[in-house]
Amino acid sequence: MEGSGGGKSAAASGRAGRKPSTSAVELERVAFELFERHGFEATTVEDIAAEVGVSKRTFFRYFESKNDVVWGNFTEQLQGMRELFAQCPPDQPVIDAVRTVVIEFNRFDQAHVPWHRKRMELILKVPVLQAHSTLRYRDWRAVVAEFVAARLGGSVTDLLPQTVAHCALGAAVAGYEHWLARPELDLAKVLDRTMRCLDTAFTGDLLPHRR
Repeated sequence: MEGSGGGKSAAASGRAGRKPSTSAVELERVAFELFERHGFEATTVEDIAAEVGVSKRTFFRYFESKNDVVWGNFTEQLQGMRELFAQCPPDQPVIDAVRTVVIEFNRFDQAHVPWHRKRMELILKVPVLQAHSTLRYRDWRAVVAEFVAARLGGSVTDLLPQTVAHCALGAAVAGYEHWLARPELDLAKVLDRTMRCLDTAFTGDLLPHRR
């Protein structure tokens, strides 16, 4: 999930005083430290850039806005989600596949769980980020709808793929809110419980289990 970056030191580059290049990971790390220290809304792009020692222009090479820092490399992660769907067996029930992929997509190494919790607390609790999240949620739903439509032989804009995508997102968000309030719980197990609600909602003729 996280990349790495860096640059030559001032001495190595032969230019005294030259600031080593930064990376998206470094900007993200520093931004989260400032968010925790001062609050998201009180922290500015200028604050983040100054703390790292780069210009605002350099910041905007990596992120379009302060809001986007919180989401990290979400677009790349969605491609990974598409790859998980592509690996689902052709005879796997559609809703079972959606549940399996959503859980796997949100599975993290234990060492990264505290960091991910901070990220999700910001996304789900900061008002300005909740508004910004609608764009990210749309992209997430699109991945689910693409898979369902492909399995059922219809269009991604059809009512059923869109309904499944919206319901899957709602179940995932409900799971995250439950997990944030109960740090002792395992995220994958919580998501499994919430996503299984879809098994009951989409049964019988409404959503054929095999296509």
